[in-house]
Amino acid sequence: MNKVLAIGSAVVADAIRRKVVWVVVVFAALLAFAIPTLPSYGVGVVEGVYKEVVIALMFAAAFVVTLALAATRIPSEVERRTVFNVLSRDVRRWQYLLGTWFGIVVVSGAALVALTAISVAAAAVVYHAALIELFAATFAVWLEMGVISAFAIMMSTRMGSVTSIVGATAFAFIGHSLGSLFAGASGVPRWYVPSLDVFNVIDPVAYGTGYGIGYALGMVGAFLAWSALLMLIATVMFEGRDL
Repeated sequence: MNKVLAIGSAVVADAIRRKVVWVVVVFAALLAFAIPTLPSYGVGVVEGVYKEVVIALMFAAAFVVTLALAATRIPSEVERRTVFNVLSRDVRRWQYLLGTWFGIVVVSGAALVALTAISVAAAAVVYHAALIELFAATFAVWLEMGVISAFAIMMSTRMGSVTSIVGATAFAFIGHSLGSLFAGASGVPRWYVPSLDVFNVIDPVAYGTGYGIGYALGMVGAFLAWSALLMLIATVMFEGRDL
């Protein structure tokens, strides 16, 4: 476990060195520009629209951060041959992959918390409302980014950065489309279909009262199942690669 944590810490340090924090700054600036354009056609509606915009921005920001790290780190380390230095220190390949994934999950979580805190503060100033329920959306987006980062890492064990980014983007799109595509299909209940839509909490958070503990546990279960499966496949693919 110490080796996994050490590799994860290296990923976090690399993200800081690469100034990933600027992604949060850029999306916070977009939020500042978006506030004056939001409609005000009903009591409580404007807050709902604001929360919807914030959730969309936090997904985009986390997606950029996740792919910037998950799809590029392994190919760049293999190309620079720095991965050999790591693996020569009695580090197993699965530990290297797990540590990389863990570090990316930490970075994306920190970016999401920072952007959400900025959004809540902006709402308090502009709308005089404490929209702390946005942190419920933060949790859902963070879990989804963990799954997407696992897929991007899996792709990057055999593919280049560009292919991994395209593949992870397609995975996210298809993952959200499957639920809608098969919803209502004869004899195929929606919950049978593997879908990333379980992490889509825009409606309950933006226009409702949020989601309950049961739904949160369902998201955690989906996160663990997706991530474990994808990281297992990534390990098999990486073990079979001739370095």
